[in-house]
Amino acid sequence: MENKVTFHINNMAYTVNVDEKLKKEMSKYLPVDKNIDTKELLAAYISLSKEFTNFKEDLEALSNKIPNL
Repeated sequence: MENKVTFHINNMAYTVNVDEKLKKEMSKYLPVDKNIDTKELLAAYISLSKEFTNFKEDLEALSNKIPNL
């Protein structure tokens, strides 16, 4: 099921359609109940990028432990 989520960035509204899981993930980094500025948006992007990079490194480390067939 898709949900509409509206973010307010620099006093402009941006509405996107996302599924429930993505809405929950996005809401961790971007508040939907207040206006944020570009600095906060960039901080959210950096936080998410860092989390993704850590996940990717962990996955690669696990993958390297699996023997080649």
